[in-house]
Amino acid sequence: MMTSLRDLPSVDSLLKHADDLLVRFGRPSTLDALRLTLDETRARLKRDGQTASPSLDSILASAESRLAAWTTPSLAPVINATGVILHTNLGRAPLSESTIRAMNAVAANYSNLEFDMATGKRGSRLIHAEAVLQNLLGVESALVVNNNASAVLLVLSALANKKRVVIPRSQLVEIGGGFRVPDVMKQSGAKLVEIGTTNKVRISDYKDALAEPTALVMRAHRSNFKIIGFTEEPELAKIVDVARKSNVFVVDDLGSGALIDTAKYGLAHEPTVQESLAAGVDIVCFSGDKLLGGPQAGIIVGKKELIDRIKKHPLARAVRADKISLAGIAATLLHYLKDEAEREIPTVRMMSLTARQVEVRTEAWRSALGQGEVVKSESTVGGGSLPEESMPTFVLSLRVKSPDKFLAKLREANPPVIARTENDRVLLDPRTVLDDDALLRVVKEALRAYR
Repeated sequence: MMTSLRDLPSVDSLLKHADDLLVRFGRPSTLDALRLTLDETRARLKRDGQTASPSLDSILASAESRLAAWTTPSLAPVINATGVILHTNLGRAPLSESTIRAMNAVAANYSNLEFDMATGKRGSRLIHAEAVLQNLLGVESALVVNNNASAVLLVLSALANKKRVVIPRSQLVEIGGGFRVPDVMKQSGAKLVEIGTTNKVRISDYKDALAEPTALVMRAHRSNFKIIGFTEEPELAKIVDVARKSNVFVVDDLGSGALIDTAKYGLAHEPTVQESLAAGVDIVCFSGDKLLGGPQAGIIVGKKELIDRIKKHPLARAVRADKISLAGIAATLLHYLKDEAEREIPTVRMMSLTARQVEVRTEAWRSALGQGEVVKSESTVGGGSLPEESMPTFVLSLRVKSPDKFLAKLREANPPVIARTENDRVLLDPRTVLDDDALLRVVKEALRAYR
């Protein structure tokens, strides 16, 4: 005989037994969860019929599962065992301990964000990271905004609205997520002037374009792909020289924001901010969360007269960095100023690891797990930096019945482990793992469950 819907408990009766849920999740959410659970139960009974009414405990358990799903953050830490150092999908650069402390300190307390301690009057949020950048790079002025796309948009809006901006066709790149440099330039109101061809740009192309009144010459570094073969492009210093003769400013969008020569780690040389400034560029824009190794930010450095104009543009407020980002960027930059970036910044430390250092850790993993094979492989920088570049590494190779199912098991763990497969084997790269003990615990549990 089918259970009557009247046998189901009322919301009020459920609430009398839901003290734990009320404490953990609050009355409004608990009430919503109980009502929805009852509605689903009624609908199921009407549709399928049942011989036994769901117990009060089972209804409460279903409501609890719903509440847990509602209140569990979707953004959570993972262990990156892929060997991709700046993994965009995994949040790019992990931060140094000093950077995290600095961000926590201003997040947990009031701060002097816009308060002048000397005068007791209103101050400016712009000075905090700017002072470190001035000392580190020797620039006249600097500004930090929320990301590098914003930095480029702001610079063009402030300096070239309704004016010509010269850029080679070879640099009209897509920076990820569908955002393209030409679209950003058009959004700023600048008049895009394309020169040269996809593979060939000559200094004469710049001279011809600058024959007409022009606001800026822009270079956009191709940080996420290469053009190889029959190519030509003038040196940055020569571009600056030609622009100077026409009284035109030069903006260099470096994207990845390297402050250290990546060639020292066996990688291709990534143009540095210092090199652009030395070439005479007026404004340099770069990211905080890529090769720099800090939190997400866009950093603008260069001539004071230009950055003063940029700071005053209405868009500057819309894209400004908050106090937590400013604290994090300043703390990260201090590592460079104190010549300790290689030791303190995780991404730089990962790049600096030798293959032998990684091999030792991999062998320790194999010993701890009692299985697997230590094999040579390649790590990459990622994050739209150093395309096609890799560095030698060693990985722990695990042979399992179904690699895809095993990867899924690793992703279900707490914390999740993100790995990769190759030739039907699961590969774990120590180069990008920050906590060996946590990884080994998850992998051991997955191996046991998988058996």
